[in-house]
Amino acid sequence: MKKLIYICALITTWSLNSNAQQTPVNTSSNDADAPIMTFASDNHDFGTIKQGDNGTCEFKFTNTGKTPLIISNAKGSCGCTVPEWPKDPIKPGETSAIKATYDTKRIGAFTKTVTVTSNAKDPSKILTIHGVVEGENPTSTMPLRKDEGAPFENSMKSK
Repeated sequence: MKKLIYICALITTWSLNSNAQQTPVNTSSNDADAPIMTFASDNHDFGTIKQGDNGTCEFKFTNTGKTPLIISNAKGSCGCTVPEWPKDPIKPGETSAIKATYDTKRIGAFTKTVTVTSNAKDPSKILTIHGVVEGENPTSTMPLRKDEGAPFENSMKSK
């Protein structure tokens, strides 16, 4: 009898836990009144910028839906890209912006993304930034000898 009660208790506990861990279905995509994030552009090209310059851009958008838009998260594709987003609901017809800041201490070409999660009809939106960060002396990749102006690697060869 004790075994039967113990087995029933285990089954009940397992059943309750498995139901509690189900992921809720996102119904906002089926809702005709759901908010809609309409971006002016979802891509920003920094072009060529100098090392240490300002790496911040804004992605402006409008809530073209019928209900308030709530952005729950914005996440950069790596630690070198930091997003900022509005924490308050954006009413229908209102315009706001998501800022993305890239760490321009890193030299070279880059393409990074920011994934925005919201209650919009399309609950996930990817924004892209790209460009090239050039160092202090962009034309030379080799250090020069002071006395001859030749690349350092050639200074080791005999004359």
